[in-house]
Amino acid sequence: MRAAQVNNSKLLRAADCPMCGIPLDSQHFDDSKLVPAPGVGQQVVLARFELPPQYCGVLRFFAQFTDAHAKDPSQIATPGLQWLILVNKRPLYPYVSFEHIINPWGNGSFEVSLRLDESATLEFVVRCLNDDADVTQVGGRLMGRYWYNPIYG
Repeated sequence: MRAAQVNNSKLLRAADCPMCGIPLDSQHFDDSKLVPAPGVGQQVVLARFELPPQYCGVLRFFAQFTDAHAKDPSQIATPGLQWLILVNKRPLYPYVSFEHIINPWGNGSFEVSLRLDESATLEFVVRCLNDDADVTQVGGRLMGRYWYNPIYG
């Protein structure tokens, strides 16, 4: 029985891309939103993706937007705003919390390639901690890939 399981897993791996290791039947996800900046003590979900049961995936890119940064690209600090990428309501390491623009919207974000566990819910959230935020509009985008994982099937 053990040998059959090993042989099956080798066959399944043959369907992976030889360059990146991602299964050839993977699908893309891409979610984004532009909204008014949240008020003090409030938060808003800017992007969200829920992996189906028995699927896992990888977060490939995220992007941030503020109207202040759009007017002046040197305005990467976002005082009063806290950005979080959450997986199942927990911060995703290493993006536990940040208060500046890391990947600006529209400027070719840096690739992150972070693995997502089976059935994970991924959210990009911004919180307003105080009234120092000098923005009226915020946005976020999450992009990645997901695929059926026969281990969970």
